[in-house]
Amino acid sequence: MRFVISALFLFVVAAAYDPLDPNGNLTIKWDIVSWTPDGYVAVVTMNNFQMYRHIMSPGWTLGWTWAKKEVIWSMNGAQTTEQGDCSKFKGNVPHCCKKTPTVVDLLPGVPYNQQYSNCCKGGVLPAWGIDPQSAVSAFQISVGMAGTSNKTVKLPKNFTLLGPGPGYTCGPAKVVPSTTFLTQDRRRKTQALMTWNVTCTYSQFLARKNPSCCVSFSSFYNETITPCPTCACGCQNKNSCVKSGSKVLKRAGVNTPRKDNTPLLQCTHHMCPVRVHWHVKVNYKEYWRVKVSIINFNYRMNYTLWSLAVQHPNLNDVTQVFSFDYKPLVPYESINDTGMFYGMKFYNDLLMEAGPFGNVQSEVLLRKDKDTFTLKQGWAFPRKVYFNGDECMLPPPDTYPFLPNSAPHQQLFSGLTAIAAMVFLLVTVW
Repeated sequence: MRFVISALFLFVVAAAYDPLDPNGNLTIKWDIVSWTPDGYVAVVTMNNFQMYRHIMSPGWTLGWTWAKKEVIWSMNGAQTTEQGDCSKFKGNVPHCCKKTPTVVDLLPGVPYNQQYSNCCKGGVLPAWGIDPQSAVSAFQISVGMAGTSNKTVKLPKNFTLLGPGPGYTCGPAKVVPSTTFLTQDRRRKTQALMTWNVTCTYSQFLARKNPSCCVSFSSFYNETITPCPTCACGCQNKNSCVKSGSKVLKRAGVNTPRKDNTPLLQCTHHMCPVRVHWHVKVNYKEYWRVKVSIINFNYRMNYTLWSLAVQHPNLNDVTQVFSFDYKPLVPYESINDTGMFYGMKFYNDLLMEAGPFGNVQSEVLLRKDKDTFTLKQGWAFPRKVYFNGDECMLPPPDTYPFLPNSAPHQQLFSGLTAIAAMVFLLVTVW
């Protein structure tokens, strides 16, 4: 029994490890900036240190369990979703009295006196690799019925993070060296009275049991298009899908997202919300060109600040990306085979819902490495593809488009079988 539990624990930990972003995490930092008669005022800062995984709308949700009988007197830049039972308080009523508060970001445009720096983005948190300056969210919280010194303060426990769905696992709060701050004139440093950190990591295994995207391939040298695998993302939505051009799509509110994020998918054989298509377009003397397309099949979801991470050995020499922004990812300094594509701001950084405008695409020009470049054995196709931080399902390798002069093993085997049968008949006749 102990072995089974240990094996399961190791499996979950391994699933949370991302080989393309081994140091990626989301860090929550609590800085106590002042003491109050019955507690403290703290600044809570969330930094998304993930290179290509962001938190999209409807945004993050943060929760924890108080160690004692703490209450939240007030908040700036965020709010709890429930107040809880505050009936024992007379006069000044706390903002939240729950033992397990749940906190969400405020929406843009709230009154100035409710705001705090880096707040009020509806919980949207860009990836560090795409927009490091915006990959931070913060709020201020006044806590009562708590300790009033470093020795009497008890750290909250059981932190949870939804981003916006499940998938994140948070470790325990740990006291760290106090954060230092610069004054506005940058001539004086101040220091937090106490600081603790909470680190959260993402696991696709915990987020969903099926992939959320798939990949298809095609090439100029073969008319065959290698499609996504059948039911690549599971077929649980097969009975509720909508055919392209259906009258259902003309109803008012069909594109409105549901509170439970239930998708409305276009009927396809793969039943994935998103498909990535990699087309080997042209082979030049010193270069080769690829067209990358991302197609949305969900009528209730558009993807803001989308990202696409790709692993391919020739990404070490990308010459030009025409319609996407591009950044190499080098998690291991000795290997440069991974890159991140993302939309150009105000141009194509929004992938619209399924329909005529539900796609984005770009061509990529790569310089050949004469020692490694080949169109044989599927070399021209990516090894791994991630959309919005989730790994997409690739087709089986034996279905990749092949060169006309290199017949697949099965066809070759069938040809040899036919020849052997003819020889046997001839021998028998004669």
